[in-house]
Amino acid sequence: MAPYDLLLAGGNVIDVGGGHVGEHDVAIRGGRIAAVAPGLDRRDARQVVDAAGMLVTPGLVDLHTHIQPAASYWGIEPDPVAWRSGVTTWVDAGSAGAHNLEALRLVSRRFEVRVAALLNISGLGLTGRLGECADIETCDVDLAVEAVAANRDLVVGVKVRMDRFTVGAHGLEPLRRALRVAEACQVPVMAHIGYGPPDLADLLPLLRPGDIVTHCASGVASGVLDGGRVDPALVKAYEAGVRFDIGHGAGGFAFDVLEAQMAAGLTPHTVSTDLHARSVHGPVFDLPTTMTKLLAVGMPLGDVVAAATTRPAQALGLPDGTGTLAVGAAADVAVFRLERCRFEVADAHRQRRIATQRLVNEATYVAGRRLPPRWPEPVRPWISLTDAQREALARRERAVRDLLTAPLVEPDGLAEQYPRPRQELEPRQEEAAG
Repeated sequence: MAPYDLLLAGGNVIDVGGGHVGEHDVAIRGGRIAAVAPGLDRRDARQVVDAAGMLVTPGLVDLHTHIQPAASYWGIEPDPVAWRSGVTTWVDAGSAGAHNLEALRLVSRRFEVRVAALLNISGLGLTGRLGECADIETCDVDLAVEAVAANRDLVVGVKVRMDRFTVGAHGLEPLRRALRVAEACQVPVMAHIGYGPPDLADLLPLLRPGDIVTHCASGVASGVLDGGRVDPALVKAYEAGVRFDIGHGAGGFAFDVLEAQMAAGLTPHTVSTDLHARSVHGPVFDLPTTMTKLLAVGMPLGDVVAAATTRPAQALGLPDGTGTLAVGAAADVAVFRLERCRFEVADAHRQRRIATQRLVNEATYVAGRRLPPRWPEPVRPWISLTDAQREALARRERAVRDLLTAPLVEPDGLAEQYPRPRQELEPRQEEAAG
């Protein structure tokens, strides 16, 4: 009996959390990592996949997504993106509050990927585009504490959107309530920053070490840059142990802000997409594209991979082994081509940079099983797209239709699966001879 179900052979492994970097084989048995080492015997595996020349990483962990389709303004289906992007763990950042958390639990059961959630401090969650905290009574601390306590297998933190469109006249109160829930439940808070007020100088001092600022390189948040320089409040928060998360989204990422922060020593701890119905068709597209944008501004490849695997897992206290290829960990694995090329990327404001290398997913495995292709869901009717986006979607559909309506192979590529008996052929052959 072969000791391994699957062997990914000869890939360039980057597994910072598991301590494996370099050319290694990755062996999987029973849905878990069985061995990671050079030169494992291929005869010991039922299936061998040649990964030579490929980049092999732990399954990516996207710290900021919205995956409650049909129950929120922002939600998307994760599986149609996961199979082609390498993201095996999707953290839903506040789509559900205490009122609709059960709906997120129910829908996540049909996903092939792993799901964790940050509970929105507003019981409404993100059923609408804006304003979930407009009625401060929806930010019920006791109800939120009960929801976290009853759903520890799903909820790993608390989410609050801190911009003027969400908090209105309530200022910092939604954040204060989120922190009370987090302190009672011993979980981190993720604070979204955006158009102020409130300003960061008022908001950041309330955060604790281990709490997360998402959209950390926002070009629209009040107080991110002060005269072109990083605001001192950001430096102080970073030094105090507040984690900085990219959270790209439709409007939460600007190259010039990120570059100023990195020049000041504020390299983001985690790289996430804020992937949702308004960003999945651009400017975000997926996590490998977002990671490529970090490569374009000079962040080393190993750090970028760590920021999308082990670091988000550690930030949220996800199950042991998440974001690693440690022996015994769930066999969530991503395989990429690292293309050496000139690749133009853009931020949320169409500022452009050139990447000289690009991550392109080749395969995604969850518990040792390769995820099958999934067709993307239709665009929601309330999502506006540019003419160029609509034309590109139409071209993609036409190309796939053309590919699938053509016969898969020519006649020479077929086999006679059910051969006709010889006795039925012989009389006809004799007649032809006569």
